[in-house]
Amino acid sequence: MPSFGDLNRVNTNIQSLDSQYSLNRINSDIAENQLKMSTGKRINRAEDDSAGYSIATKLRSRVGGLNQAMQNVGDAKSVLDIAEASYSTVMDSLVEMKSLATQAANDSLGDTERGFIGDQIEALGDDINEVANQTVYQDYELLNGEETGMTGSLSLEFQVGERKSDTITTSINAVNVGELFNQGGGATANLGATGSTTAIQADSASTSGSGQGGLTFASTATSADYREFISAVDSAINTMSENVNDIGITQSSLSVREETLSQSISANEAAKSRIMDTDFAKAQSESVRLQILQQTATSSLAQANNGPQSVLGFIG
Repeated sequence: MPSFGDLNRVNTNIQSLDSQYSLNRINSDIAENQLKMSTGKRINRAEDDSAGYSIATKLRSRVGGLNQAMQNVGDAKSVLDIAEASYSTVMDSLVEMKSLATQAANDSLGDTERGFIGDQIEALGDDINEVANQTVYQDYELLNGEETGMTGSLSLEFQVGERKSDTITTSINAVNVGELFNQGGGATANLGATGSTTAIQADSASTSGSGQGGLTFASTATSADYREFISAVDSAINTMSENVNDIGITQSSLSVREETLSQSISANEAAKSRIMDTDFAKAQSESVRLQILQQTATSSLAQANNGPQSVLGFIG
């Protein structure tokens, strides 16, 4: 601000310098306001609001983790959907096995006919093993358990959140003839009637040539053997029902986590928006105010530049 008597000096126009400073500051504010409107962001650099920038960066990082976690949940559900579909196929084979075993348990059939049925059931066992081999996601053979031995279960841990502890662990039980029918863990299990040790047998997954176990039906298998085998099929069906139930529980947990993640993403995006994004109504009002001040400052500068001419009146 010029002091008393400054307007009477010509060499240094203090009033003009003050007007220039004011105009430059207004132009800077206009440029900043235009940047906010063009980018849609209230904070474009850390210097605009260092605390807000730090908070928003942390929120942005969290939103990125939550979005990826949402994708992870989708992938996890895909894995379980594949396993469930294969479980359903295996269950269908077991149901057909039970139907055939019930047919062979009837004394209206002869040994030859029972032999045909035994061959069909053996083929269904091979189909179950093949389903396990074909159920693959990425590099995981989902239904063959651990890679060493094709037994037990495959443990999977899904990252379903942006924090280290946000995980869901599930186990997909191996499904093959050895696991379903030779649950005792020995080399072979007798599935026929008591005293008939070789009529119907199940090899274990660890000792069979295929690594998954297999069913063997002797031509001497009687109706009593097949009646006993029905109990083994029922046990296998119960095992499969438990497997499907376990997958269903995990799928339900993933669905709940998916909904929670969606809500968290929305909440964190809203919080980040309140800090980072431009309020366009406010920015437009500010733009109008700054344009008026710019015009006023320009007019003031013009008057200040004309001020020294009044000194000519002293010279006459």
